[in-house]
Amino acid sequence: MTHPVSEIGRLYGPEFAADPQATYTALRARFGAVAPVEVVPGIGAHLVIGYQAALDVLTNADSVWSKDSRPWERRLPDTPAAAGVKGMLGFRTNPLFTDGAEHARYRRVISDCYRMIQPHRLRNLVIEVADSLIGSFAPTGAADLVREFGKPIPLRVFNQILGRPDADSATLVAALADMMESDGEAAARGGEAFGRYMVELVSAKYECRGDDLTSWIIDHPERLDFAEVLEHLVVTVGASFEPMSSLISNAVSRMVSDDRYYSSLTNGALTAYDALQEVLRAEPAMANYGPYFVVRPILFHGTWLQPGELVLVSYAAANTAPIPLADELRSDGGAYLGFGAGAHRCPASDPATIIAVTAIERLITHLSDLELQVPREELTWRPGPFHRSLAHLPVRFTPIRPHQPGASSWPPLPPSR
Repeated sequence: MTHPVSEIGRLYGPEFAADPQATYTALRARFGAVAPVEVVPGIGAHLVIGYQAALDVLTNADSVWSKDSRPWERRLPDTPAAAGVKGMLGFRTNPLFTDGAEHARYRRVISDCYRMIQPHRLRNLVIEVADSLIGSFAPTGAADLVREFGKPIPLRVFNQILGRPDADSATLVAALADMMESDGEAAARGGEAFGRYMVELVSAKYECRGDDLTSWIIDHPERLDFAEVLEHLVVTVGASFEPMSSLISNAVSRMVSDDRYYSSLTNGALTAYDALQEVLRAEPAMANYGPYFVVRPILFHGTWLQPGELVLVSYAAANTAPIPLADELRSDGGAYLGFGAGAHRCPASDPATIIAVTAIERLITHLSDLELQVPREELTWRPGPFHRSLAHLPVRFTPIRPHQPGASSWPPLPPSR
């Protein structure tokens, strides 16, 4: 069924970025669990906004759904908007866009290698990076925690997990910043720089292995070829940059604007982990993603879907869909789909949680009187169909100068075990 343009939800523009829940509520009232949307002007999709419908897509993938986007890509118009969407949804030989035995093979590689990341080593690495970043702005009494904390942390951490020294991370941070924040020449320059960085990394590890994620992927018994290794590392960096940085920033923004978390941040009733769980439920970093492509005609939760059409799971809408039960009668424990579900559930949820919680705990340990410079409802969110991401997070706090006479010193780094 074709809907009038005026009825279709738009997942773009400042109005959607400012209040996406208003769009989800209106779509739910008009269409139910599955609604027609435009991802960008001229590119349509079905947005799954009901919790059960989302769970059905994520956990019952069979002959109805595919992760292979190539049939959908062939139908895209040759426009700049379409090219931008293709960057997020275009086919790649990695676990995100493959099915069946191929997906199982790639999933084994990622899952096995992520399990080799030792939690205590990861936590100590995050502490080292977080302390370095905090130390750069702690004496000033003010910071933009998106630009100065949330964005660089995952890139610097994963840069070292991948096997490159922290001194090289500035190149990676600059390349990704150009790719994600700019258009035209800057975006192209960032893409080229990122590509060179990753090819150099993989080439170096083929020559000389190390105790790092890149080497583990190369040596995995599934024996990925060079191009497959490169694609798996690209998705690792992609999944560590935008989602992780937004997860950290979104959680901090809630903590510093909600009295449940602090009178001062260190003596509140709720913790950084609680804030993280709340964000994963109500404000997940990848708000509308989980792409699937229809294989055969199906009537799905009251909506006819046709082969080749794009279906996006709205984790943000599904997690917050009204449930006609009192809290005390619910048995789901406030379940959410922030990390997905089923065969394509995020395989890095444990490392992601360690990174985010450790980074936030380090921040509030050092700067216990953080407060927003503007009310949270006045913060600006970056426009875009897929993410829920703050443009800036301006805060103020009492300046500290660690390691100087008469100043509070950093809490010591936990000993390695």
